[in-house]
Amino acid sequence: MKIREMMSSDVWSSLKENPASQLIDVRTTAEWSYVGVPDLSSLNREVLFLEWARFPDMAKNPEFVDRLVGFIEEHNLVAKGDLFFLCRSGVRSKAAANAIAQRLDPSHTERCVNITDGFEGDCDSTGHRNTIGGWRAAALPWRQG
Repeated sequence: MKIREMMSSDVWSSLKENPASQLIDVRTTAEWSYVGVPDLSSLNREVLFLEWARFPDMAKNPEFVDRLVGFIEEHNLVAKGDLFFLCRSGVRSKAAANAIAQRLDPSHTERCVNITDGFEGDCDSTGHRNTIGGWRAAALPWRQG
């Protein structure tokens, strides 16, 4: 099983091209509130927000896979488009994408896509995010949560 990986700017282009694709933000409620969230309103779309790990202890959300698989099946998303997974810097989203890919029919695992640069990207030389890589640094639409 192999998930795909893409940069946030390429994901934005894919979301514009295929309205059946879904952006899934797996960060925590604190990140959504204090850091911001992707804004797909210009595409007349909504982001699905579902924590992979719960704040503040960062324990894995035991309901994540079942809830997301239920959502995917209810909306027949795999047959229609890609599932783009987003976290801060591409680590949690990769784990989430792999977990979902393991539950899907093997012929659909390539529809699970990790956004490698995440929402905030990697730290720069001064230890700050949002300057190299990431949804925000790419000047993609976002808003304060």
